[in-house]
Amino acid sequence: MTKQICRVWIFCVVLTTNPSDEKVTNQLCPSCDATHFCDCSSRNLSTIPSGLTIDVIRLNLSYNSIKHVRENDFKRSVNLRVLLLQFNQIWTIDNGSFIFLRKLEHLDLSNNKLTNLSPSWFGHLFSLRHLNIQGNLYSTLGDNPLFSNLKTLRSLHLGNNNSFSAIRKQDFDGITVLEQLEIHGQRLRQYESGSLTTVNNISHIILNLNDVQVLSLMLEDLINSAICLELRKVAFRTPDESSMLEPMSRSIMEKLVLKNVLFTDASIARVLNILGQAKHFLELEMDNSVLQGTGLWNEQIEINRESSFEVLTIRSLFIEKFYLFSDLSGMENLIVNIIKITVVNTNVFLVPCNIARHFSSLLYLDLSENLLADPNLKHSSCEGAWPLLQTFNLSQNSLGDLGMTGQSLSHLKHLTHLDISRNNFGQIPESCQWPENLKYFNISGSQITTLTPCVPQTLEILDVSSNNLNDFRLKLPFLKELYISKNNLKTLPATVYIPDLVALRINRNKLTSFSKEEFDSFRKMETLDAGNNNFICSCEFLALIQYQEAITTVLANWPENYICDSPSSVRGQQVKTARLSVFECHTVLAVSSVCTVVLLVILLIVILGYKFHMLWYMRMTWAWLQAKRKPKKSHNQDFSYDAFVSYSERDTEWVENLLVQELEYSAPPFKLCLHKRDFLPGKWIIDNIIDSIEKSRKTLFVLSEHFVQSEWCKYELDFSHFRLFDENNDAAVLILLEPIKEQTIPKRFCKLRKIMNTKTYLEWPLDENQQQIFWNSLKAALKS
Repeated sequence: MTKQICRVWIFCVVLTTNPSDEKVTNQLCPSCDATHFCDCSSRNLSTIPSGLTIDVIRLNLSYNSIKHVRENDFKRSVNLRVLLLQFNQIWTIDNGSFIFLRKLEHLDLSNNKLTNLSPSWFGHLFSLRHLNIQGNLYSTLGDNPLFSNLKTLRSLHLGNNNSFSAIRKQDFDGITVLEQLEIHGQRLRQYESGSLTTVNNISHIILNLNDVQVLSLMLEDLINSAICLELRKVAFRTPDESSMLEPMSRSIMEKLVLKNVLFTDASIARVLNILGQAKHFLELEMDNSVLQGTGLWNEQIEINRESSFEVLTIRSLFIEKFYLFSDLSGMENLIVNIIKITVVNTNVFLVPCNIARHFSSLLYLDLSENLLADPNLKHSSCEGAWPLLQTFNLSQNSLGDLGMTGQSLSHLKHLTHLDISRNNFGQIPESCQWPENLKYFNISGSQITTLTPCVPQTLEILDVSSNNLNDFRLKLPFLKELYISKNNLKTLPATVYIPDLVALRINRNKLTSFSKEEFDSFRKMETLDAGNNNFICSCEFLALIQYQEAITTVLANWPENYICDSPSSVRGQQVKTARLSVFECHTVLAVSSVCTVVLLVILLIVILGYKFHMLWYMRMTWAWLQAKRKPKKSHNQDFSYDAFVSYSERDTEWVENLLVQELEYSAPPFKLCLHKRDFLPGKWIIDNIIDSIEKSRKTLFVLSEHFVQSEWCKYELDFSHFRLFDENNDAAVLILLEPIKEQTIPKRFCKLRKIMNTKTYLEWPLDENQQQIFWNSLKAALKS
């Protein structure tokens, strides 16, 4: 019972922990991209992610803390092609860990802590082409052949610089062809002869050794298989040490690469003699190596007549006393057949004229990143030097006189390609002398401000990038390609100077735009790189670029390098997707339309104002506001009138025949102010109304249907209300000539509604017997 409970508990623990582990793993290892590549590098993983799916094709688990590769880690990854596990802490791999990876082509286990290698790891990797097990802690490749089942393996990297000490015969069993084999063995001291003979063909073998005797045994096994041999971190200090390379003279090797190798005057001559005897040897390359000495070689260099040594490449060769180096006498026989020489960053300041004349087969010469100056170049390129030279690279030297440079090289009749970039020419002369067949000319990065006819007229390709040019006005009738990037040009070059141009690179200038006419003028244009300029994305330019497919098919790096600089509304956007508003594209039309609309609105306002007396209303409102700001009347103020009569013109008969007669001719008489009679002629009517109301003790409103329809009566009522009625509740007297229903009073007579609701008014009776009572009441109201 207890055992059953324990099993259940363990089962529950597994169920509850696995999902969480997988969840954490998924958080640390993001999902694959569209190409099914999962990049899980540098995520501090301690185990292989458990969430890998069958879709994963490439998996990068490098730079983590994985220690153990378990048997079921890759159970679901049956379609995996690339597995990168370098730079972890792996010290154990279960025997069946890779059994499911039958489609795996690339496996990198380098720089881990594997001490013992097992053939069972690789037994089922039938598709493996690239294997890297360098930088682990093993001392041998094991007791049984590791690679016997890897029939498709083409690239193998093994060994380490600390503990790898022995290679035995069975180590490479099963491998017959390799494109690249790299062996690191700075501590390798034991090599069984014949270990590498099982490999029939090795295109490129890299040996990182320091034991020249072990190296000699390996070279003996590689006589009939290695095509290219690369030696790293080997020191040849004596002729006897160099003699260990003697098997190379009998091999089929075609190329020797020396990286971080040390030579002396005594040893270099022996190496050159060995190479000179090899029938198939074609190319020697030296990179970051050291030559101790001054070039005074006691051993005479002998060259086999059947030798086909053609290519010499030297990069960053360190010669401590380069300024004391000899004139290379004695090497004449070695260089006769060389057709290509590259000597870069090696402090070359002079090529002796005698040596230059012996390069009778030389077609390509690269002396870039050295110390050649104009006088030394003239000596090096003496008459008869490099008679067949076609390509000459003199970039990044100490040249400063373009005219002198051209004169020094003018005798090279076969020279077609010349690179003198990254020198310090600055100002160039008006005319120069150049080789007659020059086609390619690179003068980029030379601080040139203006181009002159000094530039060869025979050119088909010209590179003047990274200078200080403001324009291009040089006539080159045969030019097909122009590289003028990183200058200060604001427009495309005129085709009148370069009518046959096929390719133009004018990126990183100050180009703001170009027109269809400018583009069409290049009738043969196939490639135009105008990216990374300060484009003004006007409507015309956007329309040209966005709707002319013939242009965009020619533009290089379209559309990612074509960005708008202005206007601000589209700054930073790609020219392809930028959109401007109608106002930005049709400014004149938009402004004209707006102005037209504004004028029409103004005209409409003027017409409406004229029709509805808007000006009069505005003046009246102003007068009203001024009146409202006047100080209040004093109760002791002298009045000129007893009452100001506000009435409609249509009620004039009642006012003049009845009201005036009854009030002004009574005893005592009342003095009334009537607008028809008492308003001051020539004075604005509003001012007359205001003055009359203010000079009257009372304001008498004769109300009728005609009154509420009169605009003048409304304003007389308003003035009376704001100036008098608010100050004295008895200042207004209402006479109702005829019944007026409240709902018939227009809303604009809101003041009248208020007065009628708050004050008592007098009604004019139609019965003559009642009229005397009306008059008595009115007179009493006026006297109050």
